[in-house]
Amino acid sequence: MRGTVRDWLKQLGPGLITGAADDDPSGIATYSQAGAQFGFLTLWTIVFTYPLMVGIQLISARIGRVTGHGLASNIGRNFPRPVLHVIVALLVVANTINIAADIAAMGEALQLVVGGPPHVYAVVFGLVCLLLQVFLSYQRYVRYLKWLTLALLSYVVLVLTIRIPWSEVAAHTLTPHFALTAEYLTVVVAVFGTTISPYLFFWQASQEVEELDADPSAGALAHAPEGAAEHLRRIKIDTYLGMAFSNVVAFCIILGTAATLNAAGVTDIRTSAQAAEALRPLAGPFAFLLFSLGIIGTGMIAVPVLAGSAAYAVAEAFEWKRGLDLKLLEAWEFYTIIALATLGGVALDFSPIDPIRALFWSAVVNGVIAVPIMVVMMLLADDAKVMGGFTVTRQLKALGWLATGTMAAAVVAMFATW
Repeated sequence: MRGTVRDWLKQLGPGLITGAADDDPSGIATYSQAGAQFGFLTLWTIVFTYPLMVGIQLISARIGRVTGHGLASNIGRNFPRPVLHVIVALLVVANTINIAADIAAMGEALQLVVGGPPHVYAVVFGLVCLLLQVFLSYQRYVRYLKWLTLALLSYVVLVLTIRIPWSEVAAHTLTPHFALTAEYLTVVVAVFGTTISPYLFFWQASQEVEELDADPSAGALAHAPEGAAEHLRRIKIDTYLGMAFSNVVAFCIILGTAATLNAAGVTDIRTSAQAAEALRPLAGPFAFLLFSLGIIGTGMIAVPVLAGSAAYAVAEAFEWKRGLDLKLLEAWEFYTIIALATLGGVALDFSPIDPIRALFWSAVVNGVIAVPIMVVMMLLADDAKVMGGFTVTRQLKALGWLATGTMAAAVVAMFATW
């Protein structure tokens, strides 16, 4: 039994970390707003997005493992360079703004727990995330990130500490609710955009390449197809479980805030730290502590993923050396991008820019660029010149195009509500 559990844990890696990073402090704020503003009426969105998220992340991971190159490299090899440069530039801007919002939320969450200056905490969190990426080897770093995913279980525990009307929850989870109002559509689009984000595509594909580089005996499946079934099975298990973990946590955040904040008439939540503070008098100090520590834990996962995905994209676009297993001087351009994205995010917290407004625009950029990136990914995954004999299956292709169409419809709905 113990050996079986250990074997399953070994299957988890890029997919688990990608799923955990999806529930970053900015995502927590979005889910908290959904629960506080509309109660249980948005729970269905988490169930609906799960297969779509699995489909598109499976495709990104598959592209990385089969070709031995990340998404930016594959886009640069098969599409005009201006297309690549525009996508990468938008990704870097959106990720840097997201880092700023996440680090600010982590600083505010720690202030709520222990007091003190949130901006100082934000600087410390930013520096710790940066130093870990620069000075730890890939394999060791991934082990730490795996353990950090346990912080997200605080939101599952939170649900177990409060009273939940489970029959009402089941009804709203299984029956989609649609309200043709600007407020409701905006929240639904925000949930979709938070769940299916471009930085997750780039990160998981790049981590599959890192896994290849870390194993001297492994090779890209397009050129070394031996054992392909085992590798693709591992990717499938990792992605299914990683995305399930992500969506269970998101479900619990909406559920928890709906059962407490919405039930008490607290409907205007703008940040994850604000949600934690609002929980204190309604659900008690233990629930408040769980929520706050969860913000810090998931931020420690998300900030490196945001900075790392930007660095992989830029380094691949300019064909620089990249990889978390390389020393600082071996891939100084790659680590420079990580530093600029992380410290740029910290600097934004000291600027007059409103981080909440900036986060809104980063979500807009993410939602808009996700659609063309997903279209490009689908074309790459179905191209035998790129994937060899490992083009996507009919079922996975249908799921990927469904996810792409859903995101496109969400973007159209977002602009329509404006």
